[in-house]
Amino acid sequence: MANLGFVGLGVMGSQMVSRLLDKGHTVTGYNRTRGKAEWLIKKGMKWADSPRAVAAAADVTFSMVTNTKALMAIMEGPDGILAGVTKGKALVDMSTISPEASRSLAAKVREKGADLVDAPVSGSVITLQEGKLSVMVGGRKETFERVQPLLLDIGPKVTHVGDNGLALAMKIAVNLSLAVQMLAYSEGVLLAEKSGVAREVAVDVLTHSVVASPMVQYRGPFILKMPDEAWFNVNMMQKDMLLALELGRQLDVPLPTTAVTNEFLTAARGMGMVEQDFAVLFDVLARMSGVAK
Repeated sequence: MANLGFVGLGVMGSQMVSRLLDKGHTVTGYNRTRGKAEWLIKKGMKWADSPRAVAAAADVTFSMVTNTKALMAIMEGPDGILAGVTKGKALVDMSTISPEASRSLAAKVREKGADLVDAPVSGSVITLQEGKLSVMVGGRKETFERVQPLLLDIGPKVTHVGDNGLALAMKIAVNLSLAVQMLAYSEGVLLAEKSGVAREVAVDVLTHSVVASPMVQYRGPFILKMPDEAWFNVNMMQKDMLLALELGRQLDVPLPTTAVTNEFLTAARGMGMVEQDFAVLFDVLARMSGVAK
């Protein structure tokens, strides 16, 4: 069993720690708000008072936070992860940030004789709980092989996609498709509804049709009843859409449906829906269509 650390115990991170504990690993954790970690401490997770203390205690440290700014906050400074990293240790960052920022961070880690891989995930808290999460990994092959067994304890599909930053490029490509699909699905439901089909029937038909990707199957019903807590809110999705648009600009890849969907996310923000799951794109389109939620 491995001696692990985990910084960032949000909805996804906390569930990952729970799975790692269930597999028998020792886990030392830190979160900005300790209250969110109490249930993991009761389950056996060791608590550290700083990201630095986590990295100092663990052989492999995982991190999963909201964006580049949040990642730098836990990585840098006297209490940051980098201050606790020593030769031979490994970092696995599961945050979704720009590939360029991740490659820059990996270079800093290697200066200390350690290594970092980017390992974003594809899936939701439900797929994680069901043991169906997919993990993409970018980094050196030898480091990938070292952390692969640990990642397989989190999810059954772990793919090495290439050098540092490439897993993030892959994750951004996946996430832009999620939001675009959600908007297209909403268009279909509303067209059927305004034609006279009951919304519940339209949802049932579409979620069992040829357009029903796994995302549509589990998130499509949200337009009938949104979850009490967003799985992935408008702010988080728009952050990823902006990463996609910037990457597209850098690589000369036009992303027309991404750009349009991003504007609907901005509309959701303007309507005060920023903390809701991004499936609320349906509500934005419904209002524009003159249909009550």
